[in-house]
Amino acid sequence: MIKKITLILFFALSILSLTAFLPDPDEGTNAKIKAIYIYNFTKYVEWPSESKQGNFVVGISGTSASLYNELNKMASTKMVGSQKIEIISINSSSDAARCHIIFIANNSTLLPDIILKVKGKNTLIVTENAGLTKQGAGISFVLVDSKQKIELSKANIESHNLKVANSLEQMAVK
Repeated sequence: MIKKITLILFFALSILSLTAFLPDPDEGTNAKIKAIYIYNFTKYVEWPSESKQGNFVVGISGTSASLYNELNKMASTKMVGSQKIEIISINSSSDAARCHIIFIANNSTLLPDIILKVKGKNTLIVTENAGLTKQGAGISFVLVDSKQKIELSKANIESHNLKVANSLEQMAVK
């Protein structure tokens, strides 16, 4: 009997310890929500006409494999106007310079460098930490009452020669 209980406890603890290495199910859900938001930003932010040629490039700086995968799924079925969506990982300044949207994942220390790299470019900078719109991001994902929301800086967005719709501004938390 004791051997049976010990064996059951061993398997139970083994299963519990293995689940610690599985991806967080909330991460996948959160990535889907962020991907939808990022795609919808393209409907509420207007890029100048010279930015409406070639692919619409969304770059991800930092590590966010689930978001990268979700954006790629979306890019296979959606377009921005007549532009195909291209998702890239940002590995160099030349990558950043060709992006319409840059998402900085998990590392707010990259924000000042990215801002310098895209100065004078028509680029929307999106981050995922509260308060980064005060440091130069155009939009930042924040959690409010366990719900995904956004902070928005119209001035930062307009400094990249982009126009933001009032309806997107009104969605942002104050």
